[in-house]
Amino acid sequence: MTWYLTLIAAVAVERLVELVVSKRNLAWSLARGGTEYGFGHYPFMVVLHIGLLVACVLEPLLLDRPFIPALGWPMLTAVLAAQGLRWWCIGTLGPQWNTRVIVIPGASRVVAGPYRWLPHPNYVAVVIEGFALPLVHTAWLTATVFTVLNALLLRTRLRVENAALASLS
Repeated sequence: MTWYLTLIAAVAVERLVELVVSKRNLAWSLARGGTEYGFGHYPFMVVLHIGLLVACVLEPLLLDRPFIPALGWPMLTAVLAAQGLRWWCIGTLGPQWNTRVIVIPGASRVVAGPYRWLPHPNYVAVVIEGFALPLVHTAWLTATVFTVLNALLLRTRLRVENAALASLS
């Protein structure tokens, strides 16, 4: 269990790093006349992602979930792949990447890196991680609840982001 808690702590630290990058990129975008879209769902997204990490710790501890190697190791591989995809997205978008939906007037839509193949690869990473991270230690309730709530959130988020991106055309 100790190594799993270390994994969750590492993901939490990674999230904090993302927030630092996002805040820097937000300032960069706003300085260039960027406009935020869909702020109303953002607080729910923050709570949902914090809740994922908390539940990843609590469910295995409180419900005595075992580590099952045949499930845990593939899920750990999926979590690591999701992190790689996420940082590929961040690197590809550069200062345009943000945890918020910000559109900069005159900016063109990025179609390099993973965006060559998928319109929203960062959300693919979020979906994979949200399902796989709890399952590393058999927290199937957390994986299920997060996946359902995240699907509802992404329905709104994708609608907002697609409308914002359409404004670039």
